[in-house]
Amino acid sequence: MKPEASTTKTSALRATTRREFLELSSKLVAASALAGVALPHLPNATAAGAVASGHSLSFGKPAKPLASVSSILHANADEHAQRLRFLTECDRRIRKCLRKRMVIHYLPGQVTYNLGEYPCRKPWDPDDWDEQQLQEYSRAGIELVQVHEEWNDSQRLFGADKLSPLNEKGFRRFVEMCHRNHLKIIPYISTGYFESTDPDFHPEWATSTAVEMYFRYARCSPASAGWRAYLLPRLKRILDEYGVDGFYNDVGYGRGKKTISTEDEGVGATQSRSNPDAAFEDLLGLVYDEVKRRGGIVKVHCGIWYRGTQKPPIEPKLYDYLWVGETATDPDTQREALKDHPPYLVPCLDLAHVRVAHEDDVYLHAIPYLQFPILMAGRPFTGERMSIPGVKYNPDPADPTVWTRARHLRKIWDFYQKNPKGPFSYGWWDSCPGRPEARQTYYRWLKLYRAMVEPGTSAFIEVTDSDLFAGTLPLKLTASVFANRNLYLALANYSSQDATVETKDVYRSLTDEAAAPGKSWRIKARSLIVVKRV
Repeated sequence: MKPEASTTKTSALRATTRREFLELSSKLVAASALAGVALPHLPNATAAGAVASGHSLSFGKPAKPLASVSSILHANADEHAQRLRFLTECDRRIRKCLRKRMVIHYLPGQVTYNLGEYPCRKPWDPDDWDEQQLQEYSRAGIELVQVHEEWNDSQRLFGADKLSPLNEKGFRRFVEMCHRNHLKIIPYISTGYFESTDPDFHPEWATSTAVEMYFRYARCSPASAGWRAYLLPRLKRILDEYGVDGFYNDVGYGRGKKTISTEDEGVGATQSRSNPDAAFEDLLGLVYDEVKRRGGIVKVHCGIWYRGTQKPPIEPKLYDYLWVGETATDPDTQREALKDHPPYLVPCLDLAHVRVAHEDDVYLHAIPYLQFPILMAGRPFTGERMSIPGVKYNPDPADPTVWTRARHLRKIWDFYQKNPKGPFSYGWWDSCPGRPEARQTYYRWLKLYRAMVEPGTSAFIEVTDSDLFAGTLPLKLTASVFANRNLYLALANYSSQDATVETKDVYRSLTDEAAAPGKSWRIKARSLIVVKRV
């Protein structure tokens, strides 16, 4: 069923909002050109200029990405000698740490890009404004774009489905934009969730149901032969037909749920008493293999691997990146629970639940543990998806004080209508109102972090016994070492009191450029500094 036409009142509001956007954007485009700065992050900013001039816009040549951290494979003899000295020194001077890891095959700069609203009145359609955004990300050092479920038509509102694009031509164009700007792109898929009202759905596939907002998703059993036969060819088709670079898999699986559906009772090959997740891991392994044969990337979101004490298996490898953070309410608890998970984790603080005192707090919990947050960006996330005529929404809990994602999205939509010039939210997990400083803060930390984790780096995470320091580290102070051609210390103070650390060697601060090189470092309460060996 397609959404009904909007009311006259809503249309007037949308028209007014669009006019305001265009008027503001035209002024900003002109000012930006005079000042020589990047365009602001407003939709239709480039379109506004086109309307004013009567011409369509083109960005011409693709973005030149931020200069890549040069590979050690191209280093000269002096650089190799320096790297070997640092690695040898760390192995000798660091006696105990939580974990030592070598950085390989790592893309720290990642963005989850909101293509538009869904459900929606009209499908999103990428244009020059989107290309300008992708150019900016590439220049800032981002290398991987993830699009969430807005890319598909899970409710079959416009003739597609959960495993095909809402706007096929527009999606192909967006993939081309990403590749033209040196960005890999992975769309949302799920090896478990499938709309229970979909005409292709078979009830015997399901083990349970997740009902929220506008969807009624069945959790399909990984041990269901019928579900596998339906899902896997369609995943292969996405890879083959649209040229995407892998998947973001929201697995739709939970421990404690029935894991074999009624159609498959007695299927023993993938159901093990010693490992109740055997069928699940087998299915993820098949998807991972198909993607890796194409040189692609797999990111997964799996609640059982970060909401409890269970770690994902190391062998066989089932993913490249693990997204963590949804519904988490305490960043300190999450950090401690996940700090020894196998790499690479991509934290996304659920800012619908969590409030951070300062944008830098997002990086405080990540960088010392070889993690880097994902940027929420793209088109503003307006929340209108919760107010589309003709869409059947699930009722909220009777208790109005109970938090739900639906209520958060309605809050975003209400704020957007009252504040059409922002600050905008950019995703399901973003705060309301949005965070104007988030993007530039992200770029600043990414530039620093990329240098710290260049390929071949050895990361000594949470050093607890070494002779790098002149004394015992203060309580709740975490020190991690990143060694390659340069040697970096990440010093994170998780306490509510300022702390001082004395190093035996001279370092230069990279987080306070005004500070002189030295051996004494004061770290403010709940803050992170990074220093580099002189």
